[in-house]
Amino acid sequence: MKNPETEAIQLDRPILVIAYDDKARAALAASLGLYGVRAESCSTFCEAESFALRGPYRGILVDLTAMIKAKAEEKVVACTMTGFYPTLRVKTMGTMLIPMTMAGDAKQDKSLNDFITKTCAEFTPRLLRSYRRKNICVPTYIGDTRGFTLNISWGGVFIADMNSERFAVGEEIPVTFSDFGLEVKCIVARIQEWGHHRPPGIGVTFGQMGEELESKLVPLLRSDRTKDRDRLVS
Repeated sequence: MKNPETEAIQLDRPILVIAYDDKARAALAASLGLYGVRAESCSTFCEAESFALRGPYRGILVDLTAMIKAKAEEKVVACTMTGFYPTLRVKTMGTMLIPMTMAGDAKQDKSLNDFITKTCAEFTPRLLRSYRRKNICVPTYIGDTRGFTLNISWGGVFIADMNSERFAVGEEIPVTFSDFGLEVKCIVARIQEWGHHRPPGIGVTFGQMGEELESKLVPLLRSDRTKDRDRLVS
């Protein structure tokens, strides 16, 4: 039975639920169910990371105990993910969830209702970035339109574009990197429209990492593609 105080809302993407304790994890998932929101239950932050690398999510609902107990790699992943997605840290008391804050943390919502119906509803679902981005400017062409990259990673680039609305997420486009003398098939993954106090443009992923493209990126990124994960420095 749904809580009459909750607002009816249907989120098209799930929220990650993270708790080391089975009962706490079940309580978090059940609380989201009262809102008709699907939960992706995870017993560790590393498990949550693997989900977020494969599909877009709207936010993270996490048991505070898991945040406190996270060590080594888990702690790095926890800090990375909670800095990337809207996050509500809670203490579970039976079926009750009590929002909690940690020293130094950014302000979070004071209730689960606000977290779901406002913060998560307004957040564009995103995949966790697979590779670390580096601020590198390289000239580009999309058709006859000149542009330039704001950042580059092993997975793709963000291209500044004043008319980014003309693209669609999932669209395949040819991007010419004039410095490389190379045209690369890319897929639009994110659109940042003009007028939102952020540089307008499109985030694109490389359709395929061929040997020629990889050879051009090595001197720019100066990193091992198999190890350059997008995590905070531990």
